[in-house]
Amino acid sequence: MEEEKQNVNVVNHFEKDSNCQVFNAPVTGVFAMPGSTVIQQNGQASDHVDEKGKDKSGTPPEQHTPKREEKLCLFVHPSIDDEQSWQIHDEIKRLVARQGVQEICQYLLQMSKDRKVLLPQSPTAAYDELVRLGMPNGDKYNIKTFSKYYQR
Repeated sequence: MEEEKQNVNVVNHFEKDSNCQVFNAPVTGVFAMPGSTVIQQNGQASDHVDEKGKDKSGTPPEQHTPKREEKLCLFVHPSIDDEQSWQIHDEIKRLVARQGVQEICQYLLQMSKDRKVLLPQSPTAAYDELVRLGMPNGDKYNIKTFSKYYQR
């Protein structure tokens, strides 16, 4: 193993008397210029990524979507990718936690027009899913009131 470390050659491509320092030692950390992105794969740093996070070699970097315990909202449009699906899921959860029935129904209708969600035909199915996501189901939020304002 020590023979391998000693056989590592570093060629200095800089001009004589330059202030550049080259070390012939194993890399223990990674240095990156401000604005650059470095991806480590198998313990090796790769600087093949531009400032926008796109891989210069043509292969996209791996996306690590965290696993969630809860079930994804049933309304998310089938054309939406996984990462954006969870954003829409969270958006709907915030909506039902903070708004009234009329506003919820209007917002869902707009999201449907924007092709973010695909709403069910049945108001009961939509109501049950929204309650699962956190919508209250008391007096002002009952199924009768919801059905009155629900449009698909």
